[in-house]
Amino acid sequence: MTSPNPRTAYGTSLVRLGKKDARVVALEADLGKSTQSILFQAEFPDRYFQMGIAEQNMTSTAAGFALAGMIPFIHSFAVFASGRAYDQLRNSICIPNLPVRICGSSTGLSDFGDGKTHQGVEDAALMRALPNMTVLCPADSIEMEKMMDCLLDWNGPVYLRINRNDLPFVTPVNEPYSIGKVTALREGGHVAIFASGLMVSRSLEAAAALAKEGISARVLNVSTLKPLDREAIVRYAAGVDAIVTAEEHSIIGGLGSAVVEALRGVAHAPVEFVGIPDTFGISAEGYDELLRHFGLTADTVANTAKTLLRGKAKWTSAS
Repeated sequence: MTSPNPRTAYGTSLVRLGKKDARVVALEADLGKSTQSILFQAEFPDRYFQMGIAEQNMTSTAAGFALAGMIPFIHSFAVFASGRAYDQLRNSICIPNLPVRICGSSTGLSDFGDGKTHQGVEDAALMRALPNMTVLCPADSIEMEKMMDCLLDWNGPVYLRINRNDLPFVTPVNEPYSIGKVTALREGGHVAIFASGLMVSRSLEAAAALAKEGISARVLNVSTLKPLDREAIVRYAAGVDAIVTAEEHSIIGGLGSAVVEALRGVAHAPVEFVGIPDTFGISAEGYDELLRHFGLTADTVANTAKTLLRGKAKWTSAS
């Protein structure tokens, strides 16, 4: 069975891609044990390049590999892969639209013990703003593996938001996957919950709790933050009385922003975001403790939905 840890799924999938295509190379910024790129190093030492703590140089070197016809995968914590090397990502990779794959590991708050310097709460916003960049955020390790299988032939650069911790399995094993797809995991007619990453499983828990109160919630896994399937967002947002977005990311520039951007010019129900407020992370002794601190819980998702419904006369009893 697939490991519940997306990092492990990433590392094993990278080895699988390496066996399939000799153009795959891996570049690491001195965090191979954490990103799990060491699995690729063990299998293909001559195609693995330890660049040290020098993300800008790693990114520029990856651009060179791509220009030479290779498919480079580069690795670091999300906060460094997206922020420290932003200029090189923009000018050396996105402007020429090169097939570089950026592993942003330990994303969001998942590196709970190292605090704000190591927690990437704004990486999706940075990457979404880059023209030509594809931005992916798997809900679990099953989806992580499916994403990786798409990356040999995908045009242009790709950024992967990878959680550090074990995540519950929510992706149907036999469900066909393609980049850009919005996946409905639960049907419902009263509330639409658009979620990504860790918050997909939390949103499914919230939907189950809401059902006990007579509130029917549809749960959508938006694992491709860009390119966003606007048509699917509009379709799944139609006919409900409330819309909630849930993400392990700042409420500025992430999934919530993307959903509202997709709904512009279209009549829709009220929308509220569940995410990290306009602040940096903090250190904590445990991941769940940190998630509770920022309200990234099933209870918060459910209560947010009920608050939106409270203004509707027919839901007064549900408040």
